[in-house]
Amino acid sequence: MLTRDDYEVLTAPAGWRMALALVLSLMGLGVSIYLTVAHFVGTQALTCPGHSSIINCAKVTTSAQSYFLGIPVAVLGLAYYLVMSALNLPAAWRSEDWRVHGLRLALAVVGIVFALYLVAAELLIIGNICIWCTSVHVVTFLLFVLVLTTVPPMLGWGGRATDEAY
Repeated sequence: MLTRDDYEVLTAPAGWRMALALVLSLMGLGVSIYLTVAHFVGTQALTCPGHSSIINCAKVTTSAQSYFLGIPVAVLGLAYYLVMSALNLPAAWRSEDWRVHGLRLALAVVGIVFALYLVAAELLIIGNICIWCTSVHVVTFLLFVLVLTTVPPMLGWGGRATDEAY
């Protein structure tokens, strides 16, 4: 296993970055749990704030696009945010194994690509949006930006970070 001595000394990110990443992951996990329960219980458990001609959570969450490779998207979101929550625990941020941080970065990229696919499906195929899904997409975007601006400098990619506030 490669450690800090084998790679380079990892620069720990500012505490607020670790805390924000964990909060965002837990927010995504909470909404993903809700959407997963609603998927299996039925749309009667799904409260869709602001229901209008374009906002229709039931239509989005029961569409053909609510499955990816035969797996409910809500379940994929739940699995994603379980892993991201674990990777964003303070102990994981302090890990000496650079692969933990590389995995966090890779999953953030996969998450945003999948979120963009889902937004496109909502807008272009389904013709409706789901407020709950949109909240997860926003959290995924914010987490992506946070991880993208934190992990490469802490690994020394593109130059060593000199400011502890990054």
